[in-house]
Amino acid sequence: MRLRPATVPALRPAVAGVLALILLAFGGTGAAQAQDVAFQSVRSSPDAPVTVTSDELSVDQGTGIAIFTGNVIVVQEGLRLNADKVTVDYVQGDRTQISTMTADGNVVMVSPTEAAQGNHAVYDVPGGTVVMTGDVLLTQGPNIMSGPKLTVDLRSGTGRMEGGGGRVRTVLQPGAQGSTP
Repeated sequence: MRLRPATVPALRPAVAGVLALILLAFGGTGAAQAQDVAFQSVRSSPDAPVTVTSDELSVDQGTGIAIFTGNVIVVQEGLRLNADKVTVDYVQGDRTQISTMTADGNVVMVSPTEAAQGNHAVYDVPGGTVVMTGDVLLTQGPNIMSGPKLTVDLRSGTGRMEGGGGRVRTVLQPGAQGSTP
């Protein structure tokens, strides 16, 4: 059977739909502009204590900024963040309350079942969100997702990988434990 040129374009949506179903059913790779992500164990209360360790600490009492450098490790409940440098900004007028923590260089955020790495991250402590940018790579069990920006809501345990002009890439391993992104 020979298809006429007018028939081929009519088949394209059907073929695309079948390919999409195959990818969903059997796994594979995909790219999109944004992808929602369920985090199984990345829940943390903004009110929980934050422990920061580093090689050096510099504090500017006038501005209320603390800068931790060298092998910085930040721990809050089951969440751990490593970076080359972390800048802590305190709430205006209250030097006992953290407003934001900004991590730069080799940023890695780890929970018991997920790990994300990027170049930069900002943790809005009162808001309970972490925004990671710069070649973000997220692993959840055997599954991998990459993109320019990852936003994680620590209260709800949800996240969103965004393309921001680029693309989000996902590699799913079908049938593997922990394979739900």
